[in-house]
Amino acid sequence: MGIPRLVRVNELLKREIAEDLYRNFSMSDFDAAALTVTRVECAPDLRDAKVFVSIFGHEEERNRMISHLNRHRQEIVRLMIKRVKLRYTPRLHFILDESIEGGDRILSLLAEMERENPEVFKDDKTDESA
Repeated sequence: MGIPRLVRVNELLKREIAEDLYRNFSMSDFDAAALTVTRVECAPDLRDAKVFVSIFGHEEERNRMISHLNRHRQEIVRLMIKRVKLRYTPRLHFILDESIEGGDRILSLLAEMERENPEVFKDDKTDESA
């Protein structure tokens, strides 16, 4: 059994939107290098798509870039439909993906705990051959 169509469409849109943002979408107040498209979730009817992006920078910068993306979504769609042919062109909704930041916070907490209690985190190597 193959990969479901919706999964393939999500991956295709993710790849094409990311490429368009990086190569073709340039504005003086928009830093495409600070942005990563992490995933796309299309509605089952393919009329709407949530585009999750991770943005490197301070909260103010992230909010400004998300607003910028949502304001210019029609231009982004025009770039995308030159290469992606679908029955319906989905309306894009850009959403800040904070899962990477959450993972970074967990890793920093674990590192802090390891510094404070190294004995808890030391690798127990027991001799199982005895």
